[in-house]
Parts: sequence; C-alpha cells; structure tokens
Amino acid sequence: MLSGLVIVDKPQGWTSHDVVGRMRRLAGTRKVGHAGTLDPMATGVLVVGVNKATRLLTYIVGTTKTYDATIRLGVSTVTDDAEGEPTHTTTAAAVTDAAIRAGIAKLTGPISQVPSSVSAIKVNGERAYARVRSGEDVQLAARPVTIHSFDVHAIRRGEHENGPQAGAGYIDVDATVECSSGTYIRALARDLGAGLAVGGHLTALRRTSVGPYSIGQARTLEQLAEKLDILDIADAARALMPVRELTAEEAVELSFGRRIPASPDGLHTAANPAAAFAPDGTLTALLADVGRHAKPVLVFPPDPGPGQSGPKEAGQ
Repeated sequence: MLSGLVIVDKPQGWTSHDVVGRMRRLAGTRKVGHAGTLDPMATGVLVVGVNKATRLLTYIVGTTKTYDATIRLGVSTVTDDAEGEPTHTTTAAAVTDAAIRAGIAKLTGPISQVPSSVSAIKVNGERAYARVRSGEDVQLAARPVTIHSFDVHAIRRGEHENGPQAGAGYIDVDATVECSSGTYIRALARDLGAGLAVGGHLTALRRTSVGPYSIGQARTLEQLAEKLDILDIADAARALMPVRELTAEEAVELSFGRRIPASPDGLHTAANPAAAFAPDGTLTALLADVGRHAKPVLVFPPDPGPGQSGPKEAGQ
C-alpha cells in the first residue's frame, strides 16, 4: 500500500481541498489529507498525506511556516488581500522606508493577532468567511502568534494609473516571513498598513516551507501526474520528529501496543512524540515517555492484507 507524504507546489486559484481531490485520483485512494490550508490566491508548499501517512499530518500542522509575500500599502480591502474589493485608498507617498521597517519591527516576535474576518475559522459552527459573505459583521478574537523573522527584500513605489485610485501613490513591500502555526500573513499586511495609517493588503503569497519540508522538494500537479513523487513515510517521520532506534525485541513489543523502557532523555510527549524505527528501518510507532516507560501513541503495523485494518491508535 502506497503511504507517504507528497510535497505539492499548489497552483494559484486552487483550494487546498481541490488539491486533495486531485491527489486522491493520482494516488488511487480516498485516504488523503493535507497539513494546513493555503488560500486560493497563495501558491507553494502544501503537504499532503497518503494512506498511513495521514496519521503524521497532526504533527505537521503545528510546525513553523515560511512565506514570501508582497504587501501593498495605501489600499485596504475587505479580505485583506488582492481578491477583495478595496474599502479605503489613500496616498502612501509620504511613508518613509524607515517608518516601514519600524512598523515591521513592531510586528516581529510574539504578538497578538486578530485573524482576517474572511478566514476559515469557525464561529458557532460556521466558517467566518461564510458569515461575512452573508452580510454579517464578524469580529474574531485576537490570538497569540510568533513572527520569528520578518525580512524586507525590496520597497517599491508607484502610482495607480486608472480608476478611482488614479494618482494615489502606493508602496509594495517584498518580504519573507517565518512564523508560528496559526499566523495570517494577510493580517500582517493589514496591521502594517493600519500602523502606518495608510491601510494595506496582501497582493502575493508563496509558502516556501512547512516544518522540515521545503519548496525544493515540491512538485507541481502536472509533474505529479507524470510521476507521483512520494516521500516514504519512514523518511517523512525521520525529517519531522526525534528518532528512536529500537531493538528487535522492542519492535515486537510495540507492534502489539505494549510499553517499553523510556528513552534516555525521557522528553517525548504525546504532543511531541519520537518516531520509533525497527532494526530494518521500518517505522513502528510514535512514542511518548511516561515515567520509566515509553508508551505507543500510534502504532504502524505492517501493510494490511485483504480484510485487515491499517494503522491504529494505541489502545484500540
């Protein structure tokens, strides 16, 4: 049974769900999922799990992400990105490069961020964006996120040539952002513009890494249609988690969901487990240390034959 991760270079205009649907057809299985939504406007790394590797996605979602972004100052939109209608336009010509860098510094490190009102966050069971589209004024609660780095590569100035914005000066800021899970880059664009009193929105976004998986590993859907390039589940887990090499006896015990002695450092938890490998290199289980023992959080039995079940949670 084919199991592993596919690092997709998501095309612009596709939803993450669209990509999962395409991968189901390419991989010939319904058991496909992704580790973290990308907006349709965005491109870049979307980590897709196939079959048993879907069990790893939970541990990928919370990893650090890196994005290349372009922020336009001088125009606010209803969606905080280029897909929404402009709500406010002003000239940004007087904003200095130093002011932009100072505004970015205020948005770096641990911050409290209010997600975009058209995000996929659920409000009373319904997506926030659906409520906004129905005319509701949605106010989401602020949440803590961490901007590990917010590096500016270029500051470009121009003027709108047509429409009601004609003659108004805008500024495009090209930057790379490394951030914690749950960060909204378009909210950073909005808040940078608000802090400079000119408004701002996101015009381009490309995700270049999710945890240990980078754009260099990613393949377009066209490339994957020609050759399904899949990262083996064992290699995927080795890149993602601390590794514990098992003895043959320990591997047998874990295959039955039994505990074994804790790892020497005893630091692995259910939220941050170790990937345990049998002597032949097979991924056997994910382990959490509990006192003097290591307990299997998730067991990966050998690929099932007809009528047998696949990987199971410990205790099932």
